[in-house]
Amino acid sequence: MRAVLLGGGIALLISLLGTRFAIRQFTLLGYGQEIRDDGPTTHHTKRGTPTMGGVVIILAALVGYFAAKLITRDMPSASALLLLFLFFGMGLVGFLDDFIKISKQRSLGLRSKAKMVGQTVIGVIFGILALSPMLEDYRGKTPASNHISFTRDITSFALPTVVVILLIWLVVIASSNAVNLSDGLDGLATGACVMVFGAYTLVNIWQNNQWCGGNDITYGKCYEVRDPLDLAIIAAAITGACFGFLWWNASPAQIFMGDTGSLALGSALAGLAILTRTEMLLVILGGLFVVETLSVVLQVSFFKFTKGRRVFRMAPIHHHFEMLGWEQVTVVIRFWIITGLCVAAGLGVFYAEWVAGT
Repeated sequence: MRAVLLGGGIALLISLLGTRFAIRQFTLLGYGQEIRDDGPTTHHTKRGTPTMGGVVIILAALVGYFAAKLITRDMPSASALLLLFLFFGMGLVGFLDDFIKISKQRSLGLRSKAKMVGQTVIGVIFGILALSPMLEDYRGKTPASNHISFTRDITSFALPTVVVILLIWLVVIASSNAVNLSDGLDGLATGACVMVFGAYTLVNIWQNNQWCGGNDITYGKCYEVRDPLDLAIIAAAITGACFGFLWWNASPAQIFMGDTGSLALGSALAGLAILTRTEMLLVILGGLFVVETLSVVLQVSFFKFTKGRRVFRMAPIHHHFEMLGWEQVTVVIRFWIITGLCVAAGLGVFYAEWVAGT
């Protein structure tokens, strides 16, 4: 438990101080955000605001985790290293996207196919390693499961490994792009991520207390997760990193996380869901991200089907409310409230399942 507090606290401090330094340096280097011409006109004033702040979030979380492990004199687990690989790898894809935007002075970075290739490579490697027998613990448990999971594995049959890798890829792609789509208003995605990663910190702590590898747990009512405590440290470190970044990213934002941050954070949520056997629970905890993604899918599908008609004035849905005349701060705060409700519902379902199972 001490490592969880250390990881979160160190990441918070580094992010809070490091983001201020990044704002100054990125401004001097001219790493400013380009704004879409077809977006809300109120966003044009944000042109030139430093971007790629996700670099600070990633570095703060990594330093927070490894510092906590060093202080507690404990070795990183296979699950933790896998999650950090996914987190850093997706952040690298986002970094390339942001860097192209800056260097080419345009609002589009990597081509969609190139970005998908990068995300696919990272996601598939993560899936293969997460199911690899080489990473089994002393109980024969791999980081990921071959079963369909909600708050724990819910199927008695094991899916073929190829199918599971495909599902892992789908979860990673969907989650990383969902957070990316939600990152359109000052502090919106960052504040939402604070709550969802905070929820996963609690989930992992609870799983560690009710872990099947413990000596005082009744088997059959525990959680078959490979390294729950280590996952809690990473979740806490990312929560702290997002908290520190939010200080500078809240309206009016002095820096944006860019695709560097949004892809990394979205993939980390997917990784936590996969490694904690709670993939379907993520749909509830990250309900805001689901709604944002569905609004885009619905808008594009309806536009193509009706040959030009729209469901929303603009997608993702947070822009729709802007176009209706809502202040950006109002949209962000109300969407944070929605996230809080989703997180409360998800944690409630998670705990209720355990109570019902006992």
